[in-house]
Amino acid sequence: MQRLQLLKDTFFGLEVFQQQVLIGTAVVVGGVLAYVMLRRKQVKTIPFGNGWWGAGEKPLSEDGKIYPFTVQTSDKEIEDLHERIEKTRYSDPLEDSNFQYGFNSTYLKKVVSYWRNEFDWKKQVAEINKYPHFKTKIEGLDVHFIHVRPPQSGRQKVLPLMLVHGWPGSFYEFYRIVPLLTQNHDGFVFEIIIPSIPGYGFSEAPHKKGFDSLAAARVFLKLMDRLGFSQFYLQGGDWGSLITTNMSQMKPDCVRGLHLNMPLSPRSFKVLLSLIIGPYLPFLVGFSREDVRLLFPFFEKNVYEILTETGYMHIQATKPDSVGCGVNDSPVGLAAYILEKFSTWTDKKYKDLPDGGLERKYSLDDLLTNIMIYWTTGSITSSMRFYKENFKNNPDKRIDAKTGVFVPTGLAAFPHEFVHCPKSWAQIKYRNIYSYTLMPRGGHFAAFEEPQLLASDIIQFVKKVEKL
Repeated sequence: MQRLQLLKDTFFGLEVFQQQVLIGTAVVVGGVLAYVMLRRKQVKTIPFGNGWWGAGEKPLSEDGKIYPFTVQTSDKEIEDLHERIEKTRYSDPLEDSNFQYGFNSTYLKKVVSYWRNEFDWKKQVAEINKYPHFKTKIEGLDVHFIHVRPPQSGRQKVLPLMLVHGWPGSFYEFYRIVPLLTQNHDGFVFEIIIPSIPGYGFSEAPHKKGFDSLAAARVFLKLMDRLGFSQFYLQGGDWGSLITTNMSQMKPDCVRGLHLNMPLSPRSFKVLLSLIIGPYLPFLVGFSREDVRLLFPFFEKNVYEILTETGYMHIQATKPDSVGCGVNDSPVGLAAYILEKFSTWTDKKYKDLPDGGLERKYSLDDLLTNIMIYWTTGSITSSMRFYKENFKNNPDKRIDAKTGVFVPTGLAAFPHEFVHCPKSWAQIKYRNIYSYTLMPRGGHFAAFEEPQLLASDIIQFVKKVEKL
């Protein structure tokens, strides 16, 4: 009887094992089929189209000229700022809370004291104006941009490069990286164009609903065409990553190369399967040791962190005008709201520090200059609306979510980025990856905090594309 039972158990075990093999095979085959279907979908480009975001009806013609622009300030503007700062009401922080509840008000008072008594806005305006600024009307909006030409030399190849910022950043994020890119790199040099997303900083805010990343991409493509560039490179992080990706999907023939420091992976069966297998057999799903370290345990390092760090996104994607009303009226409220992101998005561990680690990577002058760009232009509310426009519909059903990116692509994965995207995930969307670099340090605001690292990665990527 024991032998008979053992025989039954053995056959039962083999049957279960066989079922598991069949299920596993079906899962893998299903994943392959889903991936193949996804690849088949990703062969078209996004229609270019047109739009009108200006006030009132679209005129018969639009002024296509480019005008020089100078950032200005006044004593009255500074006096108003100081008066508002002096009337700020603060809340007492909890004991030992550091930045775990948001911007610690004890440290906030130190920042505000520096802002009121030492920060020199006129000096910073002069710093902003050290690069040439321009404006031009596109689809009814005054689009602001910086255009930096490299020193002239007949022997070097000049490559146009557009750098696109995100939220809560601005064109000023790139001021540290511009001089690194406009110098000679073994026979080539970059000509830099840095636009402000409409609704951010000195670019006019859309007057009509619906201005999303696709509209911004179209506007920036028209800007490059107006500047006379038929082919160029693109670089972006945050919203800049999505906008430049959309530009590459709309007019791939114009994009010589796309470099991103915040690639986003689409939802797919391959991603789900890799999350199940990755911790145990990472090589089967194309994970490196660093991928495993940054991704797992997945719930703790991704799901939980996303839940705790994206409250702002839910507000801005639903009721941006409500929260915008408050921070647009209070300079200190605006600073706390934005600078808290520069703390936790640079390194999540900074929230355990009483000063949020803000001055480890940035100077207060640089941080407050970015705040002043939002404050003096009154653009915080319109910048928040960009979330509502982009999340108005299911992001997975947008046309760009179903369209592959086939231009040469370089990806820089900074270890403290908000969400880590392994190369195997990025390949689902970005189908022509020339380089994928796991950076030794750095977070979300790459150009601002690690300009040398980002510049070096852009340069090595371009060298591969240009075969230099």
